[in-house]
Amino acid sequence: FVRGVVDSDDLPLNVSRELLQENRLVAQIRGGVVKRVLDMLEKLVTERPQDYANFWKAFGNTLKEGIAEDNSNRERIAKLLRFASTAGEDASQSTSLDDYVGRMREGQSAIYFITADGYKAAAGSPQLESLKSRGIEVLLMHDRIDEWMSGYLHEFAGKPLRNIAKGELDAGALADGGDAGTDPVADAGEQVSSDVLVERLKSLLGSAVSDVRVSRRLTESPACVVTAEHDMAMHMQRLLREAGHEMPATAQVLEINPAHPLLSQLVATADDERAGDLARVLLDQAIVASGGVLDDPADFVRRLNRLLIAPAAS
Repeated sequence: FVRGVVDSDDLPLNVSRELLQENRLVAQIRGGVVKRVLDMLEKLVTERPQDYANFWKAFGNTLKEGIAEDNSNRERIAKLLRFASTAGEDASQSTSLDDYVGRMREGQSAIYFITADGYKAAAGSPQLESLKSRGIEVLLMHDRIDEWMSGYLHEFAGKPLRNIAKGELDAGALADGGDAGTDPVADAGEQVSSDVLVERLKSLLGSAVSDVRVSRRLTESPACVVTAEHDMAMHMQRLLREAGHEMPATAQVLEINPAHPLLSQLVATADDERAGDLARVLLDQAIVASGGVLDDPADFVRRLNRLLIAPAAS
């Protein structure tokens, strides 16, 4: 996105005189040009923020490539990035990482973010519920390049970046001393009930999931799926499949909210067939909410229709 003229006494060209040969001089020129461009952008941020906002709309995704491709300038480039956030009210990408760090709660140790294929999918993700209920800001990364870029941006200003849809969510270090959400297993009786529910879901879903556990992410939704810490997000797996790439099948972790009425129905259902339909619909809904694609949408519809028609257990 920058055009200019570089004056040099000597430039090593290939035999056809069309391409530069890679050598120390070219590396010095490249480094000098990148430094000048970053200086210019940092000045633009400070002195003409609206002009930088316009630049970001046009070339933000191009700048994000630098996070992966230019390790020596990664910190400077990271300061120039802009994201949507749960602290905002729309999809505008106006929050910098410096802004986020400045608003972090006392005792908060990580920068939380989520990637999705679109702003609405990110803002409506069930994985946000617990952190939002605690007033903890989450960056909403909804450009397609963000999932790839976040694999290279591991920390900023000494704070690790954590994708809230991957791995175990540990917010226990927060200043209020609580965990990442409401704890649905507050006493021994509820713990036993939740353990029974988890075991029943594991039995009903079998190999469709790698594990079932009580969630600390959820406050309103019945369930969500969570990928492993270093696995690709489900929406990115879907995009790569659509582009013709082969993606290995991976079983997701299903996290549940035992306090939700749908889980209460499953507990009260003695009919194994109905319980199986409930369990599978919960899983399929969670997959769709995470940007994944169902292997058998028709089966999902049939199960849902059976649940809508049949009376619920009393």
